[in-house]
Amino acid sequence: MSGLFPGDSVIYGHLWATDETRALFDDDGRTRLWLRIVGALAAAQAECGVIPAPAAEAIVTRMSTGEVDLEAVGAETRRTGHSTLGLIRVLAHDLAPEHADWLYYGATVQDVTDTWTGLVAAELLDIVARDLGTAHRELCTLAVRHRHDVMLGRTHGQPGLPITFGFKAAGWAAECARHLERCAQARPRLAVVQLAGAVGTMSAAGALGPLLQARFAARLRLAVPDMSWTSARDRVAELVSLLALVTGTLARIGREVTLLQRPELGELREPAQEDVVGSITMPQKRNPERSEQLVTLAGVVRGATVPAFEGMVSEHERDGAAWKGEWSLLPTACTAAAASLRLGCELLSGLEVDAERMRANVQAQRGYVLAEPVMGALAARIGKPRAHELVSRAARRGIADGVDFLAALSGDSAITAILSPPELAELIAPERTLGAVDLLIDGVVGACPDTTGTRAS
Repeated sequence: MSGLFPGDSVIYGHLWATDETRALFDDDGRTRLWLRIVGALAAAQAECGVIPAPAAEAIVTRMSTGEVDLEAVGAETRRTGHSTLGLIRVLAHDLAPEHADWLYYGATVQDVTDTWTGLVAAELLDIVARDLGTAHRELCTLAVRHRHDVMLGRTHGQPGLPITFGFKAAGWAAECARHLERCAQARPRLAVVQLAGAVGTMSAAGALGPLLQARFAARLRLAVPDMSWTSARDRVAELVSLLALVTGTLARIGREVTLLQRPELGELREPAQEDVVGSITMPQKRNPERSEQLVTLAGVVRGATVPAFEGMVSEHERDGAAWKGEWSLLPTACTAAAASLRLGCELLSGLEVDAERMRANVQAQRGYVLAEPVMGALAARIGKPRAHELVSRAARRGIADGVDFLAALSGDSAITAILSPPELAELIAPERTLGAVDLLIDGVVGACPDTTGTRAS
């Protein structure tokens, strides 16, 4: 394999692609799908009486082998300067002259390559549904298992109010569920054939065009588009955008694991691997390699959205400049997305959660992250502006004096005139700020049938 594209690298390919996506996008895999398309076209044409049945049978038989001399195709493609004429001539050489004349009959390059894009979309949506479904179940399981494990909620990088790790995992799970819904909704739009002809009117087949397209689509298990899409490239833009959304969520999880794995926090850790080396110069380190790669891969996929949207600005009924750009951006986006999904599943399946460290980090705040319930109790009696002023003043003084929050509150006579120290102590229990966490978690995991654990009573 060549190392020009990271996914093809013998050394680094596992970080950028998967075997499934390589089989879609390398020369051999792509050409095999093209042969399948050409065979399906011939069979559908014979059914509709467009080409002779014996010719279709010979073409289907030849295409079903999936074999072709790629070196010969490459040489002929370079010689002719045409995208698929080299392939057609190499294939025609294996057919009798009376059959070869009907090979690829009435179809354009874009009919074949756009149908290939439809097959790729179907395959990628299957991969996303499978792997993201796995990640979703893992997250729901984490949400149930850690629903009562209190940790710091952080805003703007600073300690905010207590939450539970189950609540955080449920938030990730809900995001994944929305992507799964988007995938299901996108399939009828994206997994479609193209049999438009020269300018999108199905001119080669005439009145038989719609029937031929339907038969062609059925053989490939793809949907029939509502309209020819030779210059309407919104389907490609939607597919890449969907992959960007999915990988963006996985990157958000990866970034969170990276941050919470920092030794000074120590709340989460990537799954341990005995042979993995964190650093060749600092042997004590345990780096969040998967988590960091999730962020990198998401950036690669987002980068592909720009040329995908540029391709929507296509000229007239066909535009090679816009359409052929997809030959580069689709492999990039799809292989990176598949690698991201694989890494995300690996990360979540063995994620180490340190519930004791989470609680210790809450306790280390000495109660100051529990200001909201105190302010609320005061606000009920003296109004929120005055309550905010008193709690803020007490917190500033307490932090400056090095005392805990209860001592700071108890030492402010304006506060104790309204709330007694025992009342204040009750208000700053961490569980007082968890709100509807249990209900929110149940709302997410209730839709995940494979979740293990029990729901709150």
